[in-house]
Amino acid sequence: MIPGHEGAGVVVKVGAGVTNLKVGDRVGSAWLHTACGFCEHCLSGWETVCLQTSPTGFASDGCFAEYTVAQANYVSKIPDKLSFEQASPILCAGVTTYKGLKETEVKPGQWVAIVGASGGLGHVAMQYAKIMGMKVLAVDFGQDKIDYCLQHGALAGVDVSKPNVIERIQKITDGGPHGVLVLAPSIPAYEQAAKYLRRRGVLVGIGLPAGEFKVDILDWILGRKTVRGSIVGTRQDLQEALVIAAEGGVKCDITEKKIEEINNILEEMKKGTIKGRSVLRLAKL
Repeated sequence: MIPGHEGAGVVVKVGAGVTNLKVGDRVGSAWLHTACGFCEHCLSGWETVCLQTSPTGFASDGCFAEYTVAQANYVSKIPDKLSFEQASPILCAGVTTYKGLKETEVKPGQWVAIVGASGGLGHVAMQYAKIMGMKVLAVDFGQDKIDYCLQHGALAGVDVSKPNVIERIQKITDGGPHGVLVLAPSIPAYEQAAKYLRRRGVLVGIGLPAGEFKVDILDWILGRKTVRGSIVGTRQDLQEALVIAAEGGVKCDITEKKIEEINNILEEMKKGTIKGRSVLRLAKL
């Protein structure tokens, strides 16, 4: 199995019956390689939760190669204004956080807390949130990461390595953020977020820690709080996310590297030392 699910490139060949693409088109191959197309979820525009999805780089060969094969109905056209290196992170990190922010239901002028804001997903999430009119509170571990977030769209930041996290967040947001987007793969981060979430707020989970997190049922019901999950984004979400990036609303903080450096990159990911996104260039485009 070839990994990689954020591939941007040019169409070099199309299969029989393909009418929506042609050779030379600039396209992106994202997480969603294919879905059934006819279940209740697909028919209602929620193909991401189809029970027969085939994730790129997990169930279908991915993009860590000079050539890859993609399903014509599940690739997205990349706007001419957007470079391949900037488009690539949008194909998963961008669309995933853009969709997650939609799911928070936070309105312009309201607070959204982004947990794990300095990472590959977080640094684009802050920019999408800002262009959507949200007030961004960055929640992360270490003052260096908070400083980074304040340069990428956050109005305020809270270092969770310091005490009284819940109280500090609720004070900054005057009662708690209206929505929370949890990108950190940490159960304590989820449990903490459920406590400082504003009444009538929405907590959206994207980070995938192992195990379960506990919610105070009384606080959840009396506070009319909502907890929901969000998985990547639909093809329409992806097209919107790419257009926003192409118009200059989002710029990925990238470091371009070679495929031979992949093991070093994976080690950096395990250590949590990557700020922004690492991009592999596999061909001259």
